Amino acid sequence: MADDPLTGFVRTVVGSGVPMLVLSPHLDDAVLSCGALLGWAGRRAPVTVASLFTEAAPPPYTLSARQYLRQTGAVDAEELFAERRAEDLAVLEALGVVPHHAGLVDGLFRRLPAPRPGTARLARLLPELAHVYPTYRLHLARGRVSARDAGTLRAVGEAIEALLPARSGGLVLAPLGVGGHADHVLVRTAAERSGRRVVYYSDFPYNQNAPADAEFTRRHRLVARAWERGLDRKAELVRGYRTQADALFPGGRVPRAPEVYLLPAAGAETAPRSAGRLPGTRARTAGGVP
Repeated sequence: MADDPLTGFVRTVVGSGVPMLVLSPHLDDAVLSCGALLGWAGRRAPVTVASLFTEAAPPPYTLSARQYLRQTGAVDAEELFAERRAEDLAVLEALGVVPHHAGLVDGLFRRLPAPRPGTARLARLLPELAHVYPTYRLHLARGRVSARDAGTLRAVGEAIEALLPARSGGLVLAPLGVGGHADHVLVRTAAERSGRRVVYYSDFPYNQNAPADAEFTRRHRLVARAWERGLDRKAELVRGYRTQADALFPGGRVPRAPEVYLLPAAGAETAPRSAGRLPGTRARTAGGVP
């Protein structure tokens, strides 16, 4: 029986032995959205999962950051992220892929490169004044990358270049940014501008409640394809992220949903976006932990 278009595409890529770089904004996103495909591709080709935002920061924390810590039952963000990194390494080792932690600071904890004039003293009492994204729902999850985050965007682009040089001819898997989390949109933007061959994955579980960015998919002439191989094992992999699973899936049930990937339509070419204005997305937010 002939392969479906997505399986045929992936089989062609891994069969040619080209490297695959999977961009995971946080320490669980790649497995949440791509775990089944990773288990299949990791046995057939060199696959690296690059988790970008793998660090927290010391207090004082914003109210949104404190709420997130309460969700996970943690007190100290840096200790929590050390545990998250260990979880990620264990899950990715079980999948047979190569992990890479880029060491960038998670959006909830990312501080401004320089304090706003006259706010340094007040920011000790109101930490929101010192952060790129002062709140989760009104800033971090509104579908836009802050103009003050340009340095982070450059750092993600540099990470892509270091891990998958242009001459390698490899494939990048990048988040579509469903749900509107700025970290996801930022990673998508870096992939879009990288000049690499990119396939976008639909961000799970946020795609269960939020739509894709229609303007982005239309501009790149992307067509959605479902991947259902290896789904039986995925819930077990997701639960390997113990610090996150309960907050993401109250009650402990991980939905069995096909993974969704978006490929350019036949004959479509994707070009790097201009490095000018930082982009946004019209996607609605879906809540949940980052």
